[in-house]
Formats: sequence, structure tokens, C-alpha cells
Amino acid sequence: MSQKKRTKKRREDVAVKTVEGGGKGGSAAAKTRWSARFAVRLALLVLIIGLLFWARTSPAAQLLSLSELKDQRGALLAQVDDHYVSSVVIFVVVYIAVVALSIPAAAVLTLLAGFLFGTILGAVYVNVAATAGAGIVFLVARYLLGSWVQERYGERLRAFNEELRVHGHRYLLTLRLIPVIPFWLINLLAAMTKVPFRTFLWTTSLGILPGSLVYAYAGRQFGSLDSLAGLLSPGVVTAFCLLALLSALPLLREKFLHKKAGGRRR
Repeated sequence: MSQKKRTKKRREDVAVKTVEGGGKGGSAAAKTRWSARFAVRLALLVLIIGLLFWARTSPAAQLLSLSELKDQRGALLAQVDDHYVSSVVIFVVVYIAVVALSIPAAAVLTLLAGFLFGTILGAVYVNVAATAGAGIVFLVARYLLGSWVQERYGERLRAFNEELRVHGHRYLLTLRLIPVIPFWLINLLAAMTKVPFRTFLWTTSLGILPGSLVYAYAGRQFGSLDSLAGLLSPGVVTAFCLLALLSALPLLREKFLHKKAGGRRR
């Protein structure tokens, strides 16, 4: 083998080793980045779990109970009369925190909103706060878990993601209109999907509006309420379910026609 050929071969060998070394280095760097992201997400998850535990067990949470707020309704009403704007701001901030931390006080606060601000304005303030709180949960859950789910199971979820891309707004709106489905559960499940944040927000705002109006209207009798039982009577639940069915009808019709067309082609 000539000197020129030997020199050329050595250069090729060096180039191959360099590429292989770069590949290994890149793989190691990717693993390091993944480990760092995992550590950050794990730390945030532990912090959030701690906050949720504190929020549910703290004595401060008892201040949002029906009995406690009933006892303070006179003082709260006077506060609203004297300082309306600041009262609205405080109410909205507290409601956002309740939703974001999944404290079981949203129904009581919605009743209180109707008592303090009236049915329409109370429902509006609740709607804004509940939507904002749900948005916070959605974004945090998507960062901590949603991206991981899509990275790990994205291929298996391809058809599911495509279905939600086309019809996600109908699914979310239907779920929001069914009062027996926990509010927080829909927030978490939606975050695991590829539903756009904007779609999540507007379907949440529209979907919770009927319930907000019902509770705010019932809040006019806040002082005489002894429990939340009976507020959602069978008739009210049935009405909500009919609304949910109405929102789902276009989707059901499309599915039916698609299936029928597929059967004809066979």
C-alpha cells in the first residue's frame, strides 16, 4: 500500500472515531439533560403534593367552610359595600387558590359570590376565577406529566391525539356540563392530552357557566343554608346532562354518519 493510501486510510479512521465519540458524547449529554429535567419535575411534584396536603389540613381551610362563612356573612357584606373593588379582587384571588390547590370549597364560595355580588356578577367572578385556577392546574400538570406521557406513549396515542385535535372542544365541553364529574379530574386528564390551552380555557369557561349561575342564584339564601345537599336536585342534574347531550349531538351525528358511510363502502 502506498504512502498516500495509508495516510488517507488513517484520516478516515480518525474521522470515524471522532464521529463515534461525538455520538457517545451527544448521547451522554442528552441523558444528563433528561436527568436534570426529571429532577426538576420530581422536586416540583413533591412541592405541589406538600402544598395540597397543607391546604387541605391547614386550619385556614376551615375558614372557608359553610358554617364559618355563614357566621361572617354580615361582616363580609359590609366589607363589599364599603370596598367593592378590593373585595372582588380578594374573592377572585382566593377562588383561584382554592381551584389551583383543589381545596373542596369552590361550591361554598360560589354560593357566597351569589350572596355578596348577586347572581349575574357573582357567576361572572366565579367563572373568571375558576377558569384561571383550572388554567394553572392544566399548565403545571402538562409540564410535570403531560409532556412525559406524550414522549413515552406518543406513538400509541397518535389516533387519540388526532381525534382530540379535531373534536377536543366538544369532548371537553360535554364533560364540563356533567356536574357529577370532578372539576379537578378534567383539568388533569386534559393536561395529559394535546388539547390546546386556548381550547381548554374557553370550554372550561363556557361549560361551568350553567353550574355557576345555579349556585350563585341559590346563594341568595346563603344565611338559611345548612348544607350543600339538595342544591343539585335530580331535576337540575338532569338538565345539566341534557345540556351535555346537546353539546355532544354534532359529534355523535358525525360518528354515526361516518360509521354508516363505512358500512356502505363494504
